[in-house]
Amino acid sequence: MKISGIIPARFDSSRFPGKPLVIIEGKSMIRRVYDQARASGVFHELIVATDDDRIVTEVKSFGGQYQMTARHHQSGTDRCAEVAAGLKDTDIVINIQGDEPLLDPKQIRLLAALFQQDGTLEIGSMARRITSAEEIFDPNVVKVVMDKFNYALYFSRNTIPFMREIEREAWADQGTFFKHIGMYGYKKATLMDLSNLNPSNYEQLEQLEQLRWLENGYRIKLAITTEETMGVDVPADIERVVALLRAKNR
Repeated sequence: MKISGIIPARFDSSRFPGKPLVIIEGKSMIRRVYDQARASGVFHELIVATDDDRIVTEVKSFGGQYQMTARHHQSGTDRCAEVAAGLKDTDIVINIQGDEPLLDPKQIRLLAALFQQDGTLEIGSMARRITSAEEIFDPNVVKVVMDKFNYALYFSRNTIPFMREIEREAWADQGTFFKHIGMYGYKKATLMDLSNLNPSNYEQLEQLEQLRWLENGYRIKLAITTEETMGVDVPADIERVVALLRAKNR
């Protein structure tokens, strides 16, 4: 089984222009993500998918692979699909978020293992158990509920499940909640199909692309991780990343 890693990276982020090139403790963010992904050891090729020459220049500087893509893509999934279409020998594609410099290589290996263990799996992702009330009620933390086989039933920015008979103050202690970790693996053919789907009702309401896939009958299996990740959405997030990097002595 050949697994390709693709890191979508665009320059024109509305909340943080130039985000992939921001320097974090001496390295660009895109280099940190690339290095962590490469350290997983699962990829026969690892490619940055971008639409900007400045990102290409940076990737070249550290010897990474890249592919220029169209500028019109609305999601990282679509950018990945453009690159994956040209990968002749790839069976599985893993879409790695380009704004998560704290990515742990173990998570990539965990996601890859889902496909290595089940040759029929079409889409895989990850979830981590939530233990704090702050995350449970934070709309920026995407929650997921699963069936007993760890297939996703629904994703939401709201708190799911709702614990009707229990006071909210006790939910963190008495309930089981999971945060969705937004890294995806796909069979190559499935990724091609996903890129052709139209936006769906729940997706537009929640602003969560993965709901489009569920609404169209695809199943998403989740590996459970204990590792935390942190995405960089705005410049203020860099300080938190630096603090965590220093604490881990990376």
